[in-house]
Parts: sequence; structure tokens; C-alpha cells
Amino acid sequence: MKNFSGRILFLDRADINTDEIIPAKYLTEITREALQPYLLEDFKLDGFDPQSDISVSSVIVTRSNFGCGSSREHAPWALEANGINLVIAESFARIFRQNMFNCGMLAVELPAATIDHIIEIGAGNQASIQTDLDASCFALEVEDQVEKIPFQLATFDRTLIEAGGWVEYADANY
Repeated sequence: MKNFSGRILFLDRADINTDEIIPAKYLTEITREALQPYLLEDFKLDGFDPQSDISVSSVIVTRSNFGCGSSREHAPWALEANGINLVIAESFARIFRQNMFNCGMLAVELPAATIDHIIEIGAGNQASIQTDLDASCFALEVEDQVEKIPFQLATFDRTLIEAGGWVEYADANY
């Protein structure tokens, strides 16, 4: 199972699309590793520097409709190649969300008020998340404060996570 804990990269914007996650010009790449240097290359957000911000982060916290746009498995692959296996958002584009679980990665939806709270207390600080998958709970750590945040996963999504993704699940069950 992948690591679902680490330092948070706050992307405080809605509707981040797959072309911003991984530009279309790199879709000819056939390995996850080849996508690694191009994650969020064209993404624009005040204060965001892909060169320094991505390399120290393992978790993304963002707004609604993350992963909208073209349906492509390359977007989760680019995240995974950079050690980001958990994205927490108000909502996800349906295909992007399923591609995350198919890759054995976590796409967790939390209410807008909870996302607001996480961004309010965490952005601009050394914030991290520790994930307890068994308890379906995050421990949000900001400086010396720790706050528990529960989440829910559908049974089959949890099964895919525990298996390591769809291919691993299929190999073990079919």
C-alpha cells in the first residue's frame, strides 16, 4: 500500500484541470517516471512554485472539481511519480477520481467548510497530514497543533487502495 501521509501542498483554487496537472504535450510518455518533471508545469497560482513546492509535498489539499477536463490516467500518474498519493478536495471530476483509486491512490472528498478550515489554519505554515486508513481519519498537524478529521471511503474504493490499485486487485481476484 502506498504512503498517504506527509506535507501538504495547498492549491487554493477550484476547477484545476488535467491539462494543468500534466500538460497534453507530455501524453506521449508511457511511463509514470517520465512525467515526473512536468507535474503542474503550466499551473498558475500566486505564490506557487512547482520547482520548490512539489518536491517537499506528499498531499494536495484543494477546492472543488479537481481533475476536470480531459479524461487521462496520466494526471494521477504524474502525481504518483512525484510521491503525491493523496488529494483532498471538496469534489473531483468523476473519471479523475476513479483513475486515482484505479492507481491505488486516495481521492478524498470533504465538505467545503472543512476544506476552508484546513486551508485557513494550514496555508502558509508547515502543515502535514497523517492518514489512518483503518480509522478513516486524518491527523492534521499544523505547528504544534493536531486535529482529527474523519473521512469516508466506499467499500470498493477502500478495497482498491488496500490492493494497490485495479490491476493488483484484478490479478488477485480473477
